[in-house]
Amino acid sequence: MVEFHHEQLRTLVAVIDEGTFDAAAARLHITPSAVSQRMKALEQAAGAVLVRRSTPVGTTEAGLVVLRHARKLQLLGVDLARELGESGREGGALSLPIAVNADSLATWFLDALLTFAPRADLVFDIRRDDQEHTLELLRSGEVAAAVTSVAEPVQGAVSVRLGAMRYRAVCSPAYVEAHLGGEAHVRRIANAPFLDFDRKDMLQHRLYREVVGGREVQAPRHYIPTTEDFARAVMGGLGWGLLPDQQCAAQLASGELVRLAGTKDIRLPLYWQRWSLASGVLDEVTDAVRAAARASLLR
Repeated sequence: MVEFHHEQLRTLVAVIDEGTFDAAAARLHITPSAVSQRMKALEQAAGAVLVRRSTPVGTTEAGLVVLRHARKLQLLGVDLARELGESGREGGALSLPIAVNADSLATWFLDALLTFAPRADLVFDIRRDDQEHTLELLRSGEVAAAVTSVAEPVQGAVSVRLGAMRYRAVCSPAYVEAHLGGEAHVRRIANAPFLDFDRKDMLQHRLYREVVGGREVQAPRHYIPTTEDFARAVMGGLGWGLLPDQQCAAQLASGELVRLAGTKDIRLPLYWQRWSLASGVLDEVTDAVRAAARASLLR
């Protein structure tokens, strides 16, 4: 039976979260040499190399297994401390890593986190990624929970449907005049500039392929990798794009934005996947996330 020491597991988490041995040492208030010694002892106990000495430090396949174990023990430790009536825990507050897609983070997810504002024993480490890719962070053990568009739970996790975000294809009146010949219709977008969040963003491509019969986008494309600036770019006439209701409903009503005729709304279902671990902390966060989703997302 493999036995790991608590301090060694804490060190592994710190090394992965901080990215370097030096940064992990600063977080743990020990020397970089002590971090290196702990990591060597942990790898000897595991009988395998656990981390890649790169910048930032990465995990091997064996390292991912041990990392998941370490994070789960952290959660259980917090639950135990609370049951024993301890106000805090060694090393400070628990840092809970969660993966969230950018649009959720910008529109509704933060409301869930704000319910924990009075507490000092829990801090959040939010990892932002595309909704189709956040699940990889959960699978790898880098996060304890994720907002994802994938319903099927990964191994060792449970999945709960949160609701759906509705996206509309919109543009500004100035854009219609400059690029669509005065008619806000999808048949005019073939060569008109559009917006993508980043190179993982497939929403605009999905709509375009549906409109033009499966062909790939050939039009000029802008990349705007922040949610707020993406919406500002659409309203400013830089290109057309798909915006969630939370970012375009008021602007459509006021006339600041117009819908592209001939397009259908895209409903993106979202799910909350978390470790299937009996953890009071995870249960509380899950309840808060579900409540925030009920208040903002479509059923």
